[in-house]
Amino acid sequence: MITRRGALFALGLSSLLLAGTTAGAVDLADQQILRKGNGAEPATLDPHKAEAVPDHNILRDLYEGLVSDGPKGELAPGAAESWDISSDGTVYTFHLRKNGKWSNGDPVTAADFVYSFERALDPKTGSKYTFILYPIKNAEEISKGKAAPETLAVEAVDPLTLKMTLRAPTPYVLGLLAHGAALPVHRASVEKFGAQMSRPGNIVSNGAYILKEWTPQSQIVLAKNPAYYDADKVKITEVVYFPTEDNNTDFKRYRAGEVDMTNDVPNDQIPFIRQNYASEFRLGPYLGTYYYGFNEEQPPFKDNLKLRQALSLAVDRETLVEKVTAAGELPAYGWVPPGVLNYHAQTPDVAKLTQAQRSEMAKTLYAEAGYSDAKPLSVEIRYNTNDNHKKIAIAIASMWKQTLGVNATLVNEEFKVFLENRKQKKVTQTFRAGWIGDYNDANTFAELLLSDAGLNDFGFNSAKYDALVKEAGLTTDLEKRGVMLEEAERIMLADQPMAPIYFYVVKRLVKPYVLNYEPTIINRNPTKWLAIAKH
Repeated sequence: MITRRGALFALGLSSLLLAGTTAGAVDLADQQILRKGNGAEPATLDPHKAEAVPDHNILRDLYEGLVSDGPKGELAPGAAESWDISSDGTVYTFHLRKNGKWSNGDPVTAADFVYSFERALDPKTGSKYTFILYPIKNAEEISKGKAAPETLAVEAVDPLTLKMTLRAPTPYVLGLLAHGAALPVHRASVEKFGAQMSRPGNIVSNGAYILKEWTPQSQIVLAKNPAYYDADKVKITEVVYFPTEDNNTDFKRYRAGEVDMTNDVPNDQIPFIRQNYASEFRLGPYLGTYYYGFNEEQPPFKDNLKLRQALSLAVDRETLVEKVTAAGELPAYGWVPPGVLNYHAQTPDVAKLTQAQRSEMAKTLYAEAGYSDAKPLSVEIRYNTNDNHKKIAIAIASMWKQTLGVNATLVNEEFKVFLENRKQKKVTQTFRAGWIGDYNDANTFAELLLSDAGLNDFGFNSAKYDALVKEAGLTTDLEKRGVMLEEAERIMLADQPMAPIYFYVVKRLVKPYVLNYEPTIINRNPTKWLAIAKH
């Protein structure tokens, strides 16, 4: 038995002390209210049905998994104060906190996690993130309807001890357990309220905050949870999330003092921001890739590899990141960002060419795909409401027109409609998207392209790719595992179900009186670590 009662527990404790020291070094404001821009309106606050980043930002305040996020993006103890790992790396035993409580005062128990994992995987729930839990023995079979939920290898040994058995050693599994799909839900509330379980007045959560108000397209207000086990250390008493799809509106609110943190910043305002808000402009690396997806299940991209390749080659990524996004993003020709643990980023040979050379290749492939000046491609570019996405879409449409003669029509959709159309694959042709790693491992990118993945909106289907990714998931040798995932990425890129555009950076404005904020590679900043100084 390998114990993990020490390292991460000590890390979480030191982080708490650090946060407390920083907040204690200055006078705190009498009103500890934090106001944040949060991008799109949340589609749901049911942890097992949520998909988008705005939803998960709020869920991390409302709920807490066995493992949590520390103030610097590191993993820290959550509902479990410690855990042990068997010598073969397949059995994890979690020790829950004795003072862990739901917001209604009920104790948080191991049985709650058994129920929640089974619910997340049950096909009746409709989660698109079940693959996050596949390392658990029998999880994949349950999610595909081949086994009953109660066969999941998660057991309540006693009220405060949870045993989880993996199908194979999975070194990144603790990172998975901090994800929304692994959050617990309150069984009695789910069974009583059903689809309304996440509404104000119904929701019972176990995190640092409770849901106080949800006014669609206006604001989501959370209040400090007095039943939270660490409530004495939580400084912020209320957090207000503003769903603001328009970055310019978010920026105007920030300048007017209506929000303390933006979700993002308008790309065309970055020079002004650097000049006038330099000390408040927070920039850092981000584990994510911005890309354009091609729907391989419908014309014009179905069975037309050369067309997909031509459109990807015709995108001038260097100009986009220098002139349009302009915040330090890196041009992307591969899928997995650089810097991921135990992985060599894959860079296709075309990245070494000049854009003029790539454009000539694009013209040749475009003609071989059956298109010409006399018979130009007409295609729709779908994007969700956001000024930055619109500017990028305009730029890419212009590049396609100038290089190939493509007639691109821009289709702007509200976020929920946009996501649904991508899933259905009926009307979507090409679409903007971004994928943010859920944990620092190449698997979080690889699994999105599995043929049976719930978030595979491309229709990409490769038996060889699937086999490599799944074999890598069962491989304990990190070097061999990395080689398998790298080969899988090369297979995917050769099929071109997407055109990677750039690797993200975290960029937002944060008021100087917001204490303890620090950009992290996974862009997670739970409110419980923050505080407001007098100002």
